[in-house]
Amino acid sequence: MNNRNIGCNTLVYSRVAIFTLSLIILINCSTSCSSIQSKSISNNLSGITAATTPLILKPSENNPRNSEGDFIRLKDGRILFIYSRYSGNSASDHAPASLATRYSIDKGKTWTMKDEIIVSNEGGLNVMSVSLLRLQNGSIALFYLLKNSNKDALPVVRISKDEAKTWSKPITCITDKLGYFVLNNDRVIQLKNGRIVLPVSRHNTPNGQWSNKGDLFCYYSDDNGETWLSGSKVPDTTNIITQEPGLIELKDGGIMMFVRASNSFQMKAYSNDKGVTWSPLINSNIPSPLSPASLEKIPMNGDWLMVWNNNDGSKIATEGKRTPMTIAISKDEGKSWHHIKNIENDPNGWYCYTAIDFIDDHVLLGFCAGIRKKGNSGSGLATTNLKRISLDWIYK
Repeated sequence: MNNRNIGCNTLVYSRVAIFTLSLIILINCSTSCSSIQSKSISNNLSGITAATTPLILKPSENNPRNSEGDFIRLKDGRILFIYSRYSGNSASDHAPASLATRYSIDKGKTWTMKDEIIVSNEGGLNVMSVSLLRLQNGSIALFYLLKNSNKDALPVVRISKDEAKTWSKPITCITDKLGYFVLNNDRVIQLKNGRIVLPVSRHNTPNGQWSNKGDLFCYYSDDNGETWLSGSKVPDTTNIITQEPGLIELKDGGIMMFVRASNSFQMKAYSNDKGVTWSPLINSNIPSPLSPASLEKIPMNGDWLMVWNNNDGSKIATEGKRTPMTIAISKDEGKSWHHIKNIENDPNGWYCYTAIDFIDDHVLLGFCAGIRKKGNSGSGLATTNLKRISLDWIYK
């Protein structure tokens, strides 16, 4: 899904456009920002214990991949991380997988070392891609994809009313359409008015052909996940790949959707009616390969924290790669970005599908951190890292 067929002239013009837009972005950034580019993390972190990686979930025998998880903080203070644990010999998106968990009792500094299976493989292919949400009524919602074939993948939700000790039977979130839907990890949000909104992209139908360009929708629930309705398809007049949408609520009650795309930038759209209808997709100011971004509000101040691959494709050595892994802060709902820092920068790294959670004065990140060398050899999605970072350091 990462191939780009671009003519030579188009490539030249695209890079001129990227350079021009980068200058515009530079004007909006702080003096430490260079067109949303940052110094090496090794320089930024020299002598500072601001970031640690307390857990690395590496592949092993009969466990070829660990990926796409999310965090939830329990009322007893523990942190729960549930992720997609693959079994067998294949690390493919369609290989067998269950949902497993690890716990932390010390705010993410250390983690249990043994997997506990929360949801066994109940799909024809697998279950994967976790979103966890503390609902306003106190319950915990566990969302994931139930995948039966390359024409049948639907998000479902289970509810726990006893702090993740037990879970309800799965509720299918999409009942008005059939097809292969993608819901990324850590993507479901609950609005201030209580509505739960779930962003998806559909890539196939029972009688159709696979398309990397997804049809983008939001599904929403006003009864804590019991029933779901579909919003309108997001208008998209582009001829680029668009997929893996995410959401963030604005101060005025609107919603911004951010979208993985193949035009060297993240795309975006807006809703003014709680996710029912959307404005047409347009470019954002965020340079990016064909890779998902993650974006959440910092609870203590309402600023936005973004994690993404700050890579516009202008460097041949890393063109199209999901590296570096970069964080940035916006104080104006995405109009400008500051405090831009790389937190991973291996040129062969494959950093993506990031879960974000805030614990006091730290942020926890759970993300794929594999290696892909020239020719796309290696599995970039096989390993998941959990990283703990000081917010004070991010704001320096």
